[in-house]
Amino acid sequence: MASYSGSLRGSFAESSRVRLIPGKYYSEEGLNDSYGRNHGCFRRMFQAIGERFSGWWRDVKGTAIGAFEMGRSDPRKVIFAAKMGAALSLVSVLIFFRKSASYFTLNHIWAILTVIVVFEFSIGATLNKGFNRALGTLSAGALALGIAELSKATGALHQAVVVVSVFLAGFLASYLKLHPAMKQYEYGFRVFLLTFCIVLVSETPDFLKTAVSRLLQIMVGAGVCLVMNVCVFPIWAGEDLHKLVVKNFKGVATSLEGCINMYLQCVGYSRIPSKILVYQAADDVLYKGYRAAVESTSQEESLLGFAVWEPPHGRYKMFRYPWNEYVKLSGALRYCAFMVMAMHGSILSEIQASSDLRRAFSDGIRRAGVEGAKVLRLLGEKLEKMEKLNPEDPLQEVHDAAENLQMMIDQKSYLLVNAESWAIEKRPPNFEEQDQRQELRESVNKPSLVKSLSALVHHNPAPILPKYDPHNANRSNSFSLSRWQSGEDMLKQQTVWPSRLSLLGDAILNEREVRTYESASALSLATFTSLLIEFVARLQNLVNSFEELSVKAKFREPVESTESTATQTFVR
Repeated sequence: MASYSGSLRGSFAESSRVRLIPGKYYSEEGLNDSYGRNHGCFRRMFQAIGERFSGWWRDVKGTAIGAFEMGRSDPRKVIFAAKMGAALSLVSVLIFFRKSASYFTLNHIWAILTVIVVFEFSIGATLNKGFNRALGTLSAGALALGIAELSKATGALHQAVVVVSVFLAGFLASYLKLHPAMKQYEYGFRVFLLTFCIVLVSETPDFLKTAVSRLLQIMVGAGVCLVMNVCVFPIWAGEDLHKLVVKNFKGVATSLEGCINMYLQCVGYSRIPSKILVYQAADDVLYKGYRAAVESTSQEESLLGFAVWEPPHGRYKMFRYPWNEYVKLSGALRYCAFMVMAMHGSILSEIQASSDLRRAFSDGIRRAGVEGAKVLRLLGEKLEKMEKLNPEDPLQEVHDAAENLQMMIDQKSYLLVNAESWAIEKRPPNFEEQDQRQELRESVNKPSLVKSLSALVHHNPAPILPKYDPHNANRSNSFSLSRWQSGEDMLKQQTVWPSRLSLLGDAILNEREVRTYESASALSLATFTSLLIEFVARLQNLVNSFEELSVKAKFREPVESTESTATQTFVR
C-alpha cells in the first residue's frame, strides 16, 4: 500500500513539475521532435531509394546472366543476331553510295523495312515471309495503279472512288485472312493493305514510278536477307523439326523408365510439386519427358509451315520432302505418351498398392517397361540416323513381355480382389498349366460363386413378396417397394467409400472401411498394369508411322552390325 501511494505521489509530483516548466522549453522540445521526425523521414526515403536501386540492379544483372546463358545454351541465337545486324549494315551501305534523288533509291527506307520484317530465324521462315511480302506488294501495286487510273477518269468523284476502294480492300483482305486455309498468308494480306493504301492515298503525280521504286527496294532487302541467311551459318527449320521429334522419343522413353522404377521401388513424392498439379513446366525429369512430347504440337506445326518452304539441303536431298510425316509420327508418339502420363498420375495418387503386392508382379511389370523403353529408343536412334528398321519385328520382345504380364495377372488375380467376400474356399496359389487353369475355372469358380451366393442368401434372406391383391393394390406395391428399397440401401451401404479410417489408438474399429481401402489399393496396381499393357498395344501404331515415314523419305537401309556379319561369314 505504501509503494502504491508512493507511486501515486511521484506521478502527481511529476505532473506538477511539468506544469511549472516555462513555455520556451516546450518549444525547444517541439523543435527537437520535429527535427527527429524530419531526419527519420529523410533516412527512410533514402533507404527506400537505395532498396529500389539495388532491386533494379539485381534485375538487370539477372537479365544479363539469363541472356548470356541463353546464348551459351544455343549459339545459333547469337549467330542469328549477328546476321541481322550485318544485313542491316549492308543495306545501309548500299543506301549511302546512292546518287541523290535517283530513280532506284527514291524510297530507300523500304529496303531497311524489308530486312527488319522479313529476316527470320530459319531459312524457311525467311522464304515464307519474303514470298508473302513480294506477293502482297505486287498484287497491291497493280490493283492500286489500276484504281488510280480509273479514279482520274471520274473527275470530281476521284476522292470518293479512292475512299470506297480503300474500304473494300480493307474489308475483303481482313475477312479472307481469317479463313484457316489463308493462315500462312496472313502477313501477305497485311503487306497488301499497307502497300495498297499508301500507293492509292499518296496522290503522287507518277504512280507507276513510285510503285516500281518501292518494289525494287523490297527486292533488294529481300535479296540481302536471303543471301545472308542461306550463305552464312544457315539455320533450317526442317532440321529443327527432325531433332525435336528425336528428342521427344528420348524424353518419353526416359519418363517410362522412371515411372516403372519409381513404382516398383515404392518411391513416392513426399510433397507433389505445385507446378505438376497445374500442369506447368517443372524440373522433374520424369514429368518433363512426356510433357515436352505432349506440349510440342504448336511448335511442330510452326516448324512444318516453315520447312515446306525450304529447298533440298543436307540429308534432305529431295523435293517435296514429306515433312508432314514427321508430324504424324510425333502424333503417334504423343498417343503413347498419354499412357505414360496416366501411369505417372497413378504414382501421384493417394491410394497406392502395398509393396508386397507390387513385388508379386514386379518381374512382369519391369520387363514390359524395359522392353517398351527399348522400342522407343530404337525408333529414336533410327530416326536420328535416318535408317529403316531391321527385317525382324521390333515389337516381338515387348509383346512377349506384355503377354507374360497378362498371364501373371491371370494367375495371381486372387491377389487383386477380396476373395473372402465372394467365396468361402480359397483359390490355389499357383497355376502352372493352361489346362489346369481351365479346369479350375470350371470346377472351382462357379461352385464357389454359387456357394458364396447361397451363403449370402443364408445370412441375408431374400424378401418374400406378398401376393397381388386387386382390391388393395397400393398396399402391396408400397410393401414391395419398401422391401426392395431397403435392399438397395444395403447395397449402397456396402459400397460406400471410406472418408477416413476409423482408428482408436492401434485398434481398428471399422473393418469394412479397411477392406474397402485394401481393395482400392489392389485396384491401383491393376490400373497401373492395364495402362502399361495399353501402352504396349499402342506401340504398333507408332512403328507403322515410322515405317511409312522411312519409305516416303527414302531412309537408307539398316547397317548390319559387325557381330552379325562375322557370324554369317563363319556359317558360310
